[in-house]
Amino acid sequence: MTFLADSPVQTARSMAAERSKLIADLTDTHATTLESLLAVLRSSSTSDTAARQKATELAAAAMVALRAVSDLDRSLTEEPVARAFERLKNDLRPLVRFGDLDVQFIEPPVNGRALPGEVAHEARAIVRGAVLALVEQTGVARVRVQWDCDGSNLLIRIRDDGPGDLDAEVPSVRQLAARVVALSGTLGVEATAGWGSEMAVSLPLDAPTASVSAAAAWGLSPRERGVLELVASGARNKAIAEALTISENTVKFHVANLLRKVGASTRAELASLAR
Repeated sequence: MTFLADSPVQTARSMAAERSKLIADLTDTHATTLESLLAVLRSSSTSDTAARQKATELAAAAMVALRAVSDLDRSLTEEPVARAFERLKNDLRPLVRFGDLDVQFIEPPVNGRALPGEVAHEARAIVRGAVLALVEQTGVARVRVQWDCDGSNLLIRIRDDGPGDLDAEVPSVRQLAARVVALSGTLGVEATAGWGSEMAVSLPLDAPTASVSAAAAWGLSPRERGVLELVASGARNKAIAEALTISENTVKFHVANLLRKVGASTRAELASLAR
């Protein structure tokens, strides 16, 4: 949602979102690398010499990836869904090859709509995070990853064969949900005791359209529009204060005014009306 084109609020929000995404990407990559290294070192079918060599290769590859700058143009390009899925399989291959985890991949239709680069990149990061969240549970030996595309959304399903007690309040799942919401997507968790847990993610392929008329009808000031925009993005008071360089008390004051002007009773309702 955009109220003021190229405004300081938009700039601050973009910078904050980019920084958060970078940190999340680095965290996911680091976690995946560590899991892969542990899988290699724990493998009973690999000799010590081979394990050291493979661990060195994984570490070197991770260092190269961290220094690479080729991903800077992801948001400017599109990627065929099949190619994006193949890159995901490569990301997870070390866990499959050296760990005790059996990862099954259900291929997307080869003629599916191409994914915007940013969606493809975020989808892979979300799946990596989801797999890591699932294998944190005791007794998970198999994970199934499926992608599909309905023409408007990328549909992702990740299922395990664990105890079936995963819920949306697990910290790792909450982090994933926040990442999905930032893309205007949805994430659901279903668990059946004794049968495993499943995450279902839907990511829109097209950016949401701007909504300016609603803000004008509410008679909001430029500052209130900026606060509303950040509230709608899911930012909390502290993050809003930092983005707009104001105090948290001032943010609370603006949020209270917004609730009154818009006729909402909660922040969630306010964000929903703003979208």
